[in-house]
Amino acid sequence: MKYWEIIADHLGKAGWTWGCSSHIDSTGRVLFTADAHHSDGKRFIVTADEKLTAFLELERITRNDGD
Repeated sequence: MKYWEIIADHLGKAGWTWGCSSHIDSTGRVLFTADAHHSDGKRFIVTADEKLTAFLELERITRNDGD
């Protein structure tokens, strides 16, 4: 299991629904966008150069949110 998958699993167990996509910007750079939302209306969206980096930031934000 990849580390970003472990983070995604933890998000799900904490009640967050998450998603991830990748896209190419106008300069040809691949970017990853990860998002998480909660039934209480909270939502976080992160964009990074690497999928793991996006999930690490999402993990940090949701953990620091106090849920």
